[in-house]
Amino acid sequence: MKKIYLDNCCYNRPFDDQSQLKIQLETLAKLHIQKEIRNGVYELVWSYVLDYENAVNPFEERRLSIEPWRGIAKQIITENEDIILFAEVLKKEGIKTFDALHISCAVNAGCDYFITTDKKLLNHSSDRINILDPLRFISEQEV
Repeated sequence: MKKIYLDNCCYNRPFDDQSQLKIQLETLAKLHIQKEIRNGVYELVWSYVLDYENAVNPFEERRLSIEPWRGIAKQIITENEDIILFAEVLKKEGIKTFDALHISCAVNAGCDYFITTDKKLLNHSSDRINILDPLRFISEQEV
């Protein structure tokens, strides 16, 4: 079973302005991925970074919508030295702190895929994990 990690911007995609077709399609793809997680097709990984970012989300509706996914996750990653060290490497490559921590948590968990809608992260190449947007993830799984 493939292990996947969705970052915070991916969880928040359904709350973004849906007037843009790309955002609509990414939202549909993200919701499809979550349906497949519930159906046991993919194993979801959660992290302490997601806990923190969701806890400080000022929008209650979003926070309450995202929160249950922690309980659905098969693995919850807590902070450790390896995560911090790899995040520091990613930061030197130009990745922002929280994004570096998300990727590092996914790598530490042994995830096959890191799913995001963040353009900068999607342009980052990694030999440690596949970084894809929800649409591309789905299209690669359908082959």
